[in-house]
Amino acid sequence: MARPSRQVDAQLLAAGRALLPECGIAGLSVRKVVAHAGVNLGMFHYHFGSKEAFVRAVLQGVYEEMFAQLPRPDAAGGSAVDGLRDALRVLAGFARTHRQLLLRLLADAMAGGTVTLEFLRANVPRHVGVLRRLVQQAQRAGEIERMPVPLALSFLAGAVAAPLLFGSALQQFAPAAPARLIGRHLLSRRAADQRIALALRGLGAQGVLP
Repeated sequence: MARPSRQVDAQLLAAGRALLPECGIAGLSVRKVVAHAGVNLGMFHYHFGSKEAFVRAVLQGVYEEMFAQLPRPDAAGGSAVDGLRDALRVLAGFARTHRQLLLRLLADAMAGGTVTLEFLRANVPRHVGVLRRLVQQAQRAGEIERMPVPLALSFLAGAVAAPLLFGSALQQFAPAAPARLIGRHLLSRRAADQRIALALRGLGAQGVLP
């Protein structure tokens, strides 16, 4: 049986995951978290000490779940471009699932939020590094065209991630019928898979359409 303190820790982190997309970091208060979690204020300070440390723990937990799913370069099985496609699907799924949180973090980063900027500086290079190595591996295998890796990465980000963030922002202000179309054609898993396939074909990969 899990210790009560571990259960409280998990309850608080779950509350943070639920509230951050709605409130953002600036709008999140410790009292909102403990009320949502159904625990007392003292337990929050016992486990996390401060709001900033708590937000870091929430964000890092969400990120690590995604990062653990990324295929690793040079792993046995499948072609190099298959690994790249799978990584893009993981990242697209993460962006789709957490799109409201990502919009909040983007706004907070643009406003100079220290916690968000520290989180992004520590973690963005990690998954970008995985993509970079997967692109290089696919280039060495002759499965995509040789080009500067930053160019390939920016092309993939523009084709795969940008529509998810743009569509998520646009959907918030669209009437019901257009919002449903945005969900279907920009935010759905099928739409993301189609963009990934088209982006890989744009890099010279063959036979990747779903």
